[in-house]
Amino acid sequence: MNKTFLVLLTLAIICLPSIALAALTPANYGNYVSSLNLGTADLFTTVINAVNWVLSLLVLIAVIIILYGGFVWMTAGGNDDKISSAKGTISAGVIGLIIILAAYAIASFVITQFSGITGGIIGT
Repeated sequence: MNKTFLVLLTLAIICLPSIALAALTPANYGNYVSSLNLGTADLFTTVINAVNWVLSLLVLIAVIIILYGGFVWMTAGGNDDKISSAKGTISAGVIGLIIILAAYAIASFVITQFSGITGGIIGT
């Protein structure tokens, strides 16, 4: 692509939000922010929810990998190469699951300790 085009595209992407919000005055800024519906949760709760969501997604992926390894093993038809590949896939999925559960335990411990030090609320 042409460098001039890329520079103009980058400038347009950077400048468009400021152009769109040019009519926003301090008098109606509060109305604009409240209309975004971003929620009222504090940062600590948001981080806890994000960590739980990511770890739950990773557990789901690990379980799917284990199920895929089992499927390959069941459909191997006695082929030793496919069976060894399936065993490797299952063991990789189990190791990944152990790592994910260890990460959850570490994250839970850190969040508990951080909450205890700062006086935050656990489980919200």
